[in-house]
Amino acid sequence: MTNPYLPPTSDVSTAYPDSENTSGMGSGAVIPPGVKGWSWGAFLWNWIWAIGNKTWIGLLALIPYVGFIVGIYLGFKGRELAWRNKRWDSLEEFNRVQRKWTKWGLIIFVGFAVVGILAAVAIPAYSDYTQRARGF
Repeated sequence: MTNPYLPPTSDVSTAYPDSENTSGMGSGAVIPPGVKGWSWGAFLWNWIWAIGNKTWIGLLALIPYVGFIVGIYLGFKGRELAWRNKRWDSLEEFNRVQRKWTKWGLIIFVGFAVVGILAAVAIPAYSDYTQRARGF
């Protein structure tokens, strides 16, 4: 009998002993539970994330006007594409790497947002200050 107080495991081999690691096997690969889901790393870092995860369709994000659509697509399907296109040691390693992409994507996004807000407040204030200093 298993201990109900232990957290569930996410490793494919222990959670599903009959399944094998299907990562890197292309479009016909079976996607194990725990791979599907939204990917902030793929959405925010689209073409950089695509190179790091060998998902070359993400390079379409470099095309103007198409990039936003590709970013949304990678957000929805990026984790599955990364699982199919790159060989991973385990589901735990895959999830760990994707969490790092998400963490850094959100850190950079929030950083740019804070800098943008500060610039939106500081630039007009500085302009007003310089005009008042000149006596206009």
